[in-house]
Amino acid sequence: MVSVTRMAKNAPARRDERREDVEERVLAAVDRLLAEGAVFTELPVQRIATESDIARSTFYRYFPDKSQLLIRMADLATDDLFRTAAQWWGGGEATEASAIDAMREMIAGFTRHRLLLEALVEVSGYDRDVGGYWRARVDAFVELVRRRLRELQSSGRISKDVDVHATAVVLTSMVERTIATRHRISDGRLAEALGRAIWLTIYGDAPS
Repeated sequence: MVSVTRMAKNAPARRDERREDVEERVLAAVDRLLAEGAVFTELPVQRIATESDIARSTFYRYFPDKSQLLIRMADLATDDLFRTAAQWWGGGEATEASAIDAMREMIAGFTRHRLLLEALVEVSGYDRDVGGYWRARVDAFVELVRRRLRELQSSGRISKDVDVHATAVVLTSMVERTIATRHRISDGRLAEALGRAIWLTIYGDAPS
């Protein structure tokens, strides 16, 4: 029988590993339930816990309420999506083709967790915590784009007439809304249109 002292000594490492495992299982469970037609706001905690193969008490240990659940699930679901975009905006030799590739990866990331992210957008409209989280996430990305545009402008690679803040807001909103709504456009065509729109907006009137 393992002693209480021994368990306490090893608790931090085990707790960190268990958190990651639990979060990934809950994310997969929520994705499955939504794909089966469940509505996130109507999903009972017990059903999520059962689908995740965890106890209800374990669920509440990591997620105090469903708002915090949605926020954490959105973090996990959008990590790759935002990382891909950040890499393209982060610097290096950008091309129209690379912009299209970045959009293709972002669309694929959104598609993997489409129903969860659609629930996030819906709930953010009336839940203060979820709305604040999503606005902060989008605002952080706007700031990333703004800084990159400022760098390009300072180095003479884009027109000095570009309003970097307004352009950052427009580009971020364009990508977010377009990917979320889709309008029955194929992933490939959507990626090409978005990548080209971004490229032309930034470099269309760049100095020769």
